[in-house]
Amino acid sequence: MTRAPLPSFYDDLDATYAELWRLLADGAVHGRSGFHLPALATLGADGAPRLRTVVLRAADGADGTLRFHCDRRSDKAAEIRARPACALAAYDDAAKVQIRVEGRASLHTDDAVADAAWAGSRAMSRVCYGSEPGPGTALPAGGAYALPDEGTAALGRPNFAAVVIRAERLDFLYLDRRGHRRAAWRRSAPHWQGGWLAP
Repeated sequence: MTRAPLPSFYDDLDATYAELWRLLADGAVHGRSGFHLPALATLGADGAPRLRTVVLRAADGADGTLRFHCDRRSDKAAEIRARPACALAAYDDAAKVQIRVEGRASLHTDDAVADAAWAGSRAMSRVCYGSEPGPGTALPAGGAYALPDEGTAALGRPNFAAVVIRAERLDFLYLDRRGHRRAAWRRSAPHWQGGWLAP
């Protein structure tokens, strides 16, 4: 049995860094990517970790930022406002790559970032922000909430927020029987400092 050749980034730290951002950017665009739906960790009001899946909407390697959207009425919005430290993690089985990002999140509700993110959203996505009651509200039955139709999706704009994470630490793990490769970087203005780690 012939094994696939090792990827070009395998023993190249700079290429690994570029691959990390390429995979995240690809995940923001392609729903089938394992990086499209990362898990977001925040700190709850009681200091306990909170974890949920978000939809990655943008990844900018030049700025070292990632973006997803949320309902400003949600627990995650409140958690980000109170304690902006957060982490994202995703794994793509086809690529055999895990990426972890630690950073600080900023919530954008009534500014140019939020306006641009809202304008770039599809109507079917905007509908979610018009739901009543807001996320996390106790319901008497599973379907006891209302969504506006796509024609009135703009009603959800007051509840919409764009979240931008400024990455401060990156961790990349590639799995291969011939030897795993793991690397990590820390933001050290104006550049990133990185190196190889034991997997």
